[in-house]
Amino acid sequence: MNHRKRTVVVGLLGPTLDQGKGANRWDRWRPSVALCQHEDLLVDRLVLLSQRRFAALARTVTEDIQRVSPETEVVLREIDFEDAWDLEEVYGALLDFARAYPWDLEREDYLVHITTGTHIAQISLFLLAEAHHLPGRLLQTSPPRPAEGTTAGTFTIIDLDLSKYDRLAARFRREQKEGLSFLKSGIDTRNPAFNRLIERIEHVAIRSRDPLLLTGPTGAGKSQLARRIHELKRSRHQVTGEFVEVNCATLRGDGAMSALFGHHKGAFTGALADRPGLLRKADQGILVLDEIGELGRDEQAMLLRAIEEKAFFPLGSDKEVRSDFQLIAGTNRDLRRDVELGRFREDLLARIDLWSFKLPGLRERPEDVAPNLEYELDRHAQATGEAVAFNREARERFLAFATARDTRWPRNFRDFNAALRRMATLASGGRVTRELVDEEVARLREAWREEGDAGGLVEETLGARAAEVDPFDRVQLEEVLRVCRGARSLSEAGRALFAVSRTRKSSTNDADRLRKYLARYRLAWKDVWAESSA
Repeated sequence: MNHRKRTVVVGLLGPTLDQGKGANRWDRWRPSVALCQHEDLLVDRLVLLSQRRFAALARTVTEDIQRVSPETEVVLREIDFEDAWDLEEVYGALLDFARAYPWDLEREDYLVHITTGTHIAQISLFLLAEAHHLPGRLLQTSPPRPAEGTTAGTFTIIDLDLSKYDRLAARFRREQKEGLSFLKSGIDTRNPAFNRLIERIEHVAIRSRDPLLLTGPTGAGKSQLARRIHELKRSRHQVTGEFVEVNCATLRGDGAMSALFGHHKGAFTGALADRPGLLRKADQGILVLDEIGELGRDEQAMLLRAIEEKAFFPLGSDKEVRSDFQLIAGTNRDLRRDVELGRFREDLLARIDLWSFKLPGLRERPEDVAPNLEYELDRHAQATGEAVAFNREARERFLAFATARDTRWPRNFRDFNAALRRMATLASGGRVTRELVDEEVARLREAWREEGDAGGLVEETLGARAAEVDPFDRVQLEEVLRVCRGARSLSEAGRALFAVSRTRKSSTNDADRLRKYLARYRLAWKDVWAESSA
């Protein structure tokens, strides 16, 4: 035989709302009494929490509840807090009660009454219920309308399990989807790994003010993503300040200190007036330091203190200034390698590397070439007022080139966007033809070939580490990288590179020889081949 679970309400005595003396107290709405007057809410037990100084009121409320609902058992529990507006004190007292109470979830169904008490108490009850320290649903009561002719009012039961609120859950999903689309500039990207990356960035961006580190090759979209993060956070009222961006490669000497931290008048020759600096300009906003690895050691030390303490000294000043900004750092360098070489502070890297996201290059996202093509054509139409489209043959030709394994895109989306702008500008009648595509493809290949002759593949693959390669070795490494880019496997590349010497060996292992050669530069096959095949 099934038995109904007992309904138990936990609530605070309302020193103001529950107040009432004499016979006319029955003419006013008193929440703790009224919740026991509803025919469709049978309260088996009311656990009424109250402070010692309201003991007389608690007894009156108990007696009145027994008059209107004899079947309700009222249990008075004294709760120990002096200041009802002290969040720490109120929350702590309620938590102590929750931990000590003998909850019986198998036999009892619990409701947490959040109508009475100070706002601090109501917030504390909500937080404890949300964390399941109070294992029940929320109960909210409201006074009656004048025409209702009763003092019971109305009640609402709120379940904090959002999965039970289909429309609300759907709205949350829709808002998250809109946030993801916003960070991707509205581009319907199809690369699963990139979509997962953007989803994680969106999740962190709206929940954290810690520094973000965006890594990846030149032109992968780090600066654009940083700006979209600022706009997203501003739309959620999480930042109110400006978006301030600077490329650290342009900062040198006293100019770097002054630009970042500001200076006091007379701090150095030419300092004719006070300068606030970019960190102060970014107060309550977002500061983007692109190519942060280019900062000098002194600037790195001051930046670390500014991140941790939200305070710093402008150049030439003994007066500390404050700025509460969120940092987004960008780099295409291997900062861990720079730490090993003494070029970058280890403590600063540890501070900005809490949330690190590597943006992939264009070759790693072949599925996203077509959506980005449409996006750039739309941008061109908005900027010029002229719509441009590819004819079918031209579109197929360009997409085949753009996604080919040997297409380099050394500056990634910067090269891609520039190519589309050139073709759109030259398109007669708003149509990009096969001839225009062939002309652009030839132009790109020639430009990239010249860059390759100048050592572009070494720079592209090793990044900042290319500076450690001697000119003599660079020539050899450039040829190895070129062959690897065009090969389908490590063995195929090895056979091509050692085609002569392998004929003089009784036992050949070209793949192993190539693997060891690449290891000298801390490269693996995936680092070289993935660059061209992605």
